[in-house]
This record gives sequence, C-alpha cells and structure tokens, in this order.
Amino acid sequence: MSDTSQPQGLIAQYRDLFTLSGTAFVVVGFIARLPLAMAQMGTLLMITAATESYTAGGTCAGALAVANAVGAPLAGALTDRIGQRLVVLVQALASGLLLITLVVLTHADVAWPLLALASGAAGFFLPQIGTLARIRWREIVSSEGVINRSRLNTAFSWEGAGDEASFVAGPAIAGVVTALVDARVAVLVAAGLMLVFGVAFALHPTARLVAGTGGLAARPGRAITTVAGLAIICQFLVGTMFGSIQTGTTVLARSAGLDGMAGLLHSLLGVGSVIAGITLAILPERFGYPARLRVFSIVLFVLATPLLAVHSLAGLALVLAIMGFAIAPLMITNFTVVERVTLPTRLGVVMTILAATTGLGYAAGSSTAGRLADWGLTARLGDHVIGGYPPAFAVTITGALLATAVAFAVAAALTRRTTIEANTGSAS
Repeated sequence: MSDTSQPQGLIAQYRDLFTLSGTAFVVVGFIARLPLAMAQMGTLLMITAATESYTAGGTCAGALAVANAVGAPLAGALTDRIGQRLVVLVQALASGLLLITLVVLTHADVAWPLLALASGAAGFFLPQIGTLARIRWREIVSSEGVINRSRLNTAFSWEGAGDEASFVAGPAIAGVVTALVDARVAVLVAAGLMLVFGVAFALHPTARLVAGTGGLAARPGRAITTVAGLAIICQFLVGTMFGSIQTGTTVLARSAGLDGMAGLLHSLLGVGSVIAGITLAILPERFGYPARLRVFSIVLFVLATPLLAVHSLAGLALVLAIMGFAIAPLMITNFTVVERVTLPTRLGVVMTILAATTGLGYAAGSSTAGRLADWGLTARLGDHVIGGYPPAFAVTITGALLATAVAFAVAAALTRRTTIEANTGSAS
C-alpha cells in the first residue's frame, strides 16, 4: 500500500504534519529538549569558572554526556517494554533535581572530581526528548498500521532541525545568563525547564501511542544491524566535533575576556543547521540516502577545515555559521536510515543509542580538546606560546575526516542491504 498524497511545498507539508500532532506536542517537545543542551554548556562554563581549569570543566561536561550515553539507551529499552510515559516522567523529575544538586555542590566549593560524579548523575537521567519524539511521530503518521513515509520524512526533518535549534538556543541561553548573571543560574534555568516541560512531554497524550510491548527487551546488540552500527559510529564522530568545537570556542572566548560569548558563538553552528534541516524535507526521492551520506559528510569536512585558520572571535563566528549547513543533513540522514533498518519493537533502544552516542562523542571531543587546550596554553614552540584553541579545533577536523570515511561505509552497507532485499523480493 502506498502513502497517501501529500501537499506540495514546504510550508504545506509542515502544516499538514502539525495538524496531526497538535501544536502543544510540537512546542512542548522542543522546549523539553533545551535542558540537555543548556546543561552541557552551563556545566562547562560553571565548572571552568569555579575551578579555573579547562580540564575540570571539559571533564565534568563530558561526564554528563557519557552518563547520558549510558542512561538514555537503558531508558529507551524500558520504553520499548513499558511505554514512554512513566519512564520519561522519572527521568524528567530526577534530572531536574540532580542539576539543582550540582549547582549547590559547585557553590559549596567541593573538589571537581566530585562535581564530575554529580554531573554524571544528572546526565544519566536527562531524557533524549528529540529521539523519543521521533518514535511518537512514527505512530502519529501511521494509519491502520501503514506508515506514511512522506509525512515521516517531514517529521524527521523537523525533529532534526529541532535538535539543532535546541543546540542553538540552549548554549545561547546559557551564555546570555552567564554573561548577565552567573553560570550557576544558567544550570538552574535548565533544571526548571526540565521539571516543567520534561514532565509535560511525559504526560502528553501522544505518549499513549508508544505503550510498549510488555515483553522483555532484546539485548541492544541483537537489535543493531550492520547499517545501524556504522551509523552509530558516524554519530559518535559528529559528537566529537560538537564537544571539541564547544571547548575550543570557550578557550578562545575566555582568552578574549568574553566568557559569556562562548555560548552565543557555539549557537551559530546551529543556525545554518536548522535552516538546512527544515528544508531537507523537500529533497527528491531520487537523491537517495547513500548519496546523501556521501555528499553531506564531504561538505561537512570541507566546511570544518577553516577552523584551523581561526584566530579571532569574528573569524570563528563566520566559520561556525557556514559550517552548520552541513551538520543537520548528515544527522537527519543517519536517523532516517537507522529507523528504516530497525525492527519497530526495538526502535526505543536503538534510536536512543544513536542519539546518546552523539553525546558520548561530545564527551570524548570535549575532554580531549580540554586537555589539549590546557597543554597548549603552557607549551612553547621556540619563543612562542602555542595557543590553546588550535589543538582543540584540530580534534574537530579529525572528527570530520573520520566521520566522512564512516559515512561512506554506511552508504556502502545500505546499498548492499537494499540490493539483497530487492533480489530476495524478486525471487519470491
């Protein structure tokens, strides 16, 4: 059975989609994902300011992301079994309260390794709202068990753009609050948003559409196909780019005496990404997913390389604004590909692994870049001090290069899978 016809034009496609879900779902789903982005940047700024160490700040922000990479798939597996409502409700309440605890401990001047543990505890419970919303969309656009692929592609484009927009607004809000008040207040705002909108997302009527199977969830390894596994690796590498860029941006902003600008600068990365993500819905079907993976990954690498030549905040702003146009298309394609090759009863665990791996990559990139930044501020090349931000951005370039190589591998594996399925179908 084929999909029902869809309205032509980008605005009409989104109007049709939002009519199905209702405005409240779209609004709550977007705001509820802001705390994750805010908490990462807020933790980095708060711990760095409290300890005067980029290593401490980067490690604590990384601990939050690593713990989220562990906790989110476990929660995703639970949603496959018992549904989203109760799982997300517990996540929202626990993460909001733990972020408040992190601020209290930072104010109490405890040792930063303990702050890293507290950061990890908060990260473990932070829900991956964008991923959970994608799974709900799959049911929203279905009719009598048949998925409307055109609407689902539009929904995934929207959610991909929403994720990117949250990483524009999240760091920007954290940066502005830090500049005007204090980084601790930024983390408290993230906690408040999670306690209000995270709970609202958990209790929204669409949660009933994902009721769970009621059975034991399979081990993730059994649910992950070769294509999905490679896409997860690609997401990890994209995550290293996010983490290293955020650290490098913080180092450059602090060196200029403008700490609060770090969040605003990093948010520029998402402006182009949001625009590209929203318009991805109108790409023709003949521009297949293997081709998209190859093209988008190459463009991302090419647009990232100028970071090595950046030595001013103005130059960085320009590079980040342009570079963003390649990020959302690659990430949205990864999510779409994984949804297509994963069993419906295992979507919760596999999709949250995909999203959480981005956070794991963020942790690796942030921590590595932080250490290199600290080293760069003390090392010398002859009579010159090596700047702390070029080594951090070198991590970004490396991540982009490796992501391109893996994206080509995903494309090849997807092509093989499609060919086998077509041949099997012809023979049957």
